[in-house]
Amino acid sequence: ENGTTVLAEFQLKGRGRKDRDWIAAKEQGLTFSVLINRNIDKNNLNIINLGASLAVAQALENLHQLKVNLKWPNDVLINNKKIAGILLESTSRGNQIEKLVVGIGINVNQPNFKGKYALPPTSVRLELKRAVSRERLLSEVINIFEENLIQVGAGKDKILQHWKSRCKMIGEKVRVQDETKEEFGVFDDLDDNGFLILKTKTGLKTIHYGEVSLR
Repeated sequence: ENGTTVLAEFQLKGRGRKDRDWIAAKEQGLTFSVLINRNIDKNNLNIINLGASLAVAQALENLHQLKVNLKWPNDVLINNKKIAGILLESTSRGNQIEKLVVGIGINVNQPNFKGKYALPPTSVRLELKRAVSRERLLSEVINIFEENLIQVGAGKDKILQHWKSRCKMIGEKVRVQDETKEEFGVFDDLDDNGFLILKTKTGLKTIHYGEVSLR
């Protein structure tokens, strides 16, 4: 049914963006997916993505008073360290999206992290120096995400406004890299569909996909 949420207590073959591995140890993090199969506007997919990352940020702020920043398109950061990520996958028939799965991974009670990462990771436990309730955090995220989905349907302005207020990169010189090329410019704004507007030497350019980093 619409809104069905599936939680994995651990995962060995989880997948993030660009097919990166997302391994989650038992009973430490939150790795869950939410099914949406009603009233999906293909023009709102990135707004839903922003709304999901915003829900995680708002939940962490509400429950634990953590200062959270957001990085386009789908990273949730604390002190420039990644605490959560979002991945959307969909199935469609013709021009109509039939089903959308919003995958959310949050580092909650991990005491440490091994390996190399594009962004250094952190967890709620590392930031607060104590373990917290995963169940309470999950409930808070789901409740806020549901509210954000209603806002997506009613109008995108609130989602965009709240998301941009948590993004420190806006106005900064950035590099945007995808599989084939890289672009340089100033992160000028988000457009009405939540895509990055890059100010380059030749003018404004809309970026639909890519890894963003400060120059």
